[in-house]
Amino acid sequence: MSQPPEAQPTSQSVDIPGLTDHLFRHEAAKLVAVLTGIFGIERLQLAEDVVQEVMVRALQTWPYYGVPKNPAAWLTQAAKNLALDTIRRERTFQDKQPQIISHIEQLPGEAEGGSPAFEEEIKDDRLRMMFVCCHPLVSQEDQVALTLKTLCGFDPAEIAKAFLTTEAAIAKRLTRAKQKIREAQIRFEIPEGEELNRRLDNVLRSLYLLFNEGYKASSGESLIREDLCREAIRLTGLLAEHPAGNQPKTHALLALMLLNAARIPARVDKEGNLLRLQEQDRSRWDQPMIARGMFHIAHSAAGNELSEYHLQAGIAAVHCAARDYASTDWRQILEMYDRLVEFDDSPVVALNRAVALAEMQGPQAGIEAVSAIQNLQSLESYYLLHAVLGEFELRMNHPRAAAGHFRKALQLAEIKSEQAFLARRLLACEAPDRA
Repeated sequence: MSQPPEAQPTSQSVDIPGLTDHLFRHEAAKLVAVLTGIFGIERLQLAEDVVQEVMVRALQTWPYYGVPKNPAAWLTQAAKNLALDTIRRERTFQDKQPQIISHIEQLPGEAEGGSPAFEEEIKDDRLRMMFVCCHPLVSQEDQVALTLKTLCGFDPAEIAKAFLTTEAAIAKRLTRAKQKIREAQIRFEIPEGEELNRRLDNVLRSLYLLFNEGYKASSGESLIREDLCREAIRLTGLLAEHPAGNQPKTHALLALMLLNAARIPARVDKEGNLLRLQEQDRSRWDQPMIARGMFHIAHSAAGNELSEYHLQAGIAAVHCAARDYASTDWRQILEMYDRLVEFDDSPVVALNRAVALAEMQGPQAGIEAVSAIQNLQSLESYYLLHAVLGEFELRMNHPRAAAGHFRKALQLAEIKSEQAFLARRLLACEAPDRA
């Protein structure tokens, strides 16, 4: 069996497990996409198995022989060798063996490094994989799980943690999605024409859900999963750079992600406690990221298309443009929420609109807007409904009513930083001057 190239010793202080984890995040998805393009999408599992074995070999050999000077190239060469061994060994590839071997041998080796043409091929393969993962025949919950697994390098345990379910449930989702891909003979391609538009909406929705889960986790120790945010931004950026995805709504979604992610450094204090927008130190907002977000907002303005991503990005841009909380243009934000409910009439959007309205017209107007939300009962288990009402009541100097809402919110919150925040707000009801 072919062996991966010799590793060159480096500093003994290198954190090899940490390094391989980093490389798996950044390189494994590339290799899976490239090998899937060669093997065929119906053999996605085989491509994943090859890459997994390569990562195991890295963990086994690098501690003894040293970390290669170019770890990513080492992994590519090792994957190339293992893929060739697999092709020559398995009868299932006999009909296309010469063609497949030729494609694998064209992959640049460790000494050759990368090439612009090869980098473009990798990008195209990853985009093809993105459109496969988000095919309409694959259910939405399975789309997100498959995207995290094949495009972001997350294992089932990590995906389960991110989406408040069991590892077994995620494994079932992944198996179901891959089976659907095989049975439906979904093609490994970037669609065109009307089919591109339909599939692109699925891809954007999946990336949006991925970012939101990172920006505000469903459960766990931390409010923020920056790894999920980074992966969503990276994949959306890749999509925006390609002619197939270079559309106003893609740039709008990327702008929304960047503008929100720019505020992450100030969302919690040193102890990990949640900070309200008015409490955040805006000097800690990532200004280069805000600039990138504004750049993509400008690109999203091309043509006459208006999407919910445009409006949400616009709201985020108004917050980022304000020097401080007092100077926030709430009128403009409210106008955009009024437009947003035309695209998304969900109770959550209506609740956010009520917050903006309260900033404009006072807390009583906010309470009335919440009462008018259609299907309000669907928010009864949503802790933010009760937290928002608690804030409104506290601002109206109704500490007892506010405390009742904060207690309910505290019972429903699952993130520790949110629970700590609500406990502080409950204390503020007992000492209103601390609010």
